[in-house]
Amino acid sequence: MAKIRVTKQFGFEMSHALLNYDGLCRNIHGHSYKLQITVAGEPMQAPGSPKDGMVIDFSILKKLIQEQIISKLDHSLMINESAPTDKLDALGQMYERHHVVPFQPTSENMVVYIAEKVKPLLPEHLELFCVRLYETSSSFAEWYAEDN
Repeated sequence: MAKIRVTKQFGFEMSHALLNYDGLCRNIHGHSYKLQITVAGEPMQAPGSPKDGMVIDFSILKKLIQEQIISKLDHSLMINESAPTDKLDALGQMYERHHVVPFQPTSENMVVYIAEKVKPLLPEHLELFCVRLYETSSSFAEWYAEDN
């Protein structure tokens, strides 16, 4: 049976700041991220089944990623735990959606973070093949399972 890759694309708005960066990105700023999740597997061979011929129903992949990844990142702030974060909670509702992470929140580190979150969510018969995160329309980072 052929192994097939399927990809679902998502969008979310998120802000971040790069601690000790030597340019404007050291300031809190936002992006309209585009996230592509690619999974690999064999299409189901079950004539008569509504899922016959599918690696995964796109609606199932959409629901999984939307609920577990996008809904948590959308309209939030991601900041390095080494940054001064002690005032975030005191700032109230404007900063209630924040992620203090143990890494610099670059696109490169975020694809690893997202891949690690997605892998355990997938059904056993699927493998995470690739995570691609566009920070802008012309700049993206990729994580591939075969490289890791």
